[in-house]
Amino acid sequence: MPQTTADFLHRLRAFVQAEADTQRASLERQWSHSLQERVARGWAIEGLQVVHFQNGIARLRCATNDSRFREGDLVILHRGGPRDENALHFELQYDGETELEASLIRGNEYFLASQPTGWLMDQDWFDASPFYLAALDAAADTLLGRTNILPLLQGTLTPKIDYARYERARQALDQAGLNESQVEAVALAYATDLLHLIQGPPGTGKTWMLAHLARLLVQDGQRVFVTALTHRAIHNALNKIPAVDADMPVCKIGVERQTGDLKVPNFESFPESRFGELSGGYVIGATPFALQTQRLANVEFDVVLFDEASQITLPLAVMGMLAGSKYIFIGDENQLPPVTVFSAQEASQTSIFAYLGGRGDESMLDITYRLNDVLVDWPSRTFYRNALHPSPEAAVRRLNLAPEATPWDFVLDPASPAVFLDLCHQNTNVRSRVEAEAVVELALSLLTREVSPDEIGVVVPYRAQSRLIRSLMRRNLMDEDALQRLVVDTVERMQGQEREVMLVSFATASPKFAAQVADFLFQPQRLNVAVTRARSKLILVGSHHLLAADQFAPQHTESLDMLRDLIGSCLHLTVPGGLLD
Repeated sequence: MPQTTADFLHRLRAFVQAEADTQRASLERQWSHSLQERVARGWAIEGLQVVHFQNGIARLRCATNDSRFREGDLVILHRGGPRDENALHFELQYDGETELEASLIRGNEYFLASQPTGWLMDQDWFDASPFYLAALDAAADTLLGRTNILPLLQGTLTPKIDYARYERARQALDQAGLNESQVEAVALAYATDLLHLIQGPPGTGKTWMLAHLARLLVQDGQRVFVTALTHRAIHNALNKIPAVDADMPVCKIGVERQTGDLKVPNFESFPESRFGELSGGYVIGATPFALQTQRLANVEFDVVLFDEASQITLPLAVMGMLAGSKYIFIGDENQLPPVTVFSAQEASQTSIFAYLGGRGDESMLDITYRLNDVLVDWPSRTFYRNALHPSPEAAVRRLNLAPEATPWDFVLDPASPAVFLDLCHQNTNVRSRVEAEAVVELALSLLTREVSPDEIGVVVPYRAQSRLIRSLMRRNLMDEDALQRLVVDTVERMQGQEREVMLVSFATASPKFAAQVADFLFQPQRLNVAVTRARSKLILVGSHHLLAADQFAPQHTESLDMLRDLIGSCLHLTVPGGLLD
């Protein structure tokens, strides 16, 4: 029996409330532990000193930082407990181990300035459920929601293609330098009256394609809203647009502290942009939440482009869809699903991209400009039905090394683009010092052989391993500039990025622990993202002990086989005796 609109909305509201309740309860449990235990588990930092505070930015210093915090996290600064009414709420902007910077969101800054020492930092959380519930209410109560959004989501409204517009788009793109799959995707998205999905596997130029689509729409006088879950994804999309058309009106609406690597103008609110005075089309980027605030409240658009749509939940999609009447979702269900407190399987089911997929209103980009001929093989046959191929330029790309020799050249050899470095260690869980040391030695060797730090990335499953690696890098005389340019982060932060060389540290070498976190550690989408960031060299660093079969439940067999297949597709190396002593 088809699900009624009331039942559909009830299910989405229940999901939003369950997510909020679970997150709130989880944080309360975390706060209820003793300070000693919170510090030991990486949930808190003690002994913080306020070095400087000005214009809402606090510079902090501590003796030891083993926390799981990273840039972008919400944190609480307090002196007695995270529930203290005098606690201050910050967003962490910079984590340099013992030196940190955070921007004040709310709290009494005079209290901070008057007592510079003895501060504690704990994890914070923002309850976004009122925004989601308001969006769902609007979908139920507005004509746009009842006639467009909800019927599209429930599958009772079918998009149609205007083939005259389709042919016109193809002609306009004839000299744009796009490949056939990109041209087809843009033309179908341009010509649809309501909805189109574009699957963009790793390195297929989806933001470049998005920029060309935006230009066609703006040339028609359309007002285009570009949105995504993260500011980084929005920036990536907006930054490509001037390269396609330098005269296209484009800006972002949001707070100044979230501009980061944004290369187009940013305004705090829509009136400040003065785009409302333009007679033609334009592009505005912002998070869906901006639509629920005075920044973009009551601003209407014609088309909404969702980037990284595999990470957008249905309620968040509804929030964005309320801004316009035509929707283009660009994503890849084989990359990371939404981050939720629920299981990996449940998370993938809440993705708008996966939810709408399979209905026929979709196309796939099939040429990767990132992965070379060796690196593309495993993801293509594992996730993309052997349909993903490298461009001619990417296919022959190999790592370029300066002639100076290092002890690690047997791993760095450009003739072997995919390598599994088996350190044969045992019994590690969320951090492995021997893996961290090997990663640091490899990174230093790459720098010695004149690979730029901008072209080296390290991806890890756990923040604890990331912090250990960065700490060892600092101790091994790697200068701060190089350390900032060399990315060391978790899989979640690496989606959308690429580097010439990627080192993947599994950290876990205990089969028993791996079995406990198998849904997370062996999640297929995580593996896909981790190994598809590299352009010419992929180095997996781990231990064969991770794969001991007798520790895993039957439901993890497929994921375990997938990891074995990945490792089997790489050149298997071990470290000569004494190299890591």
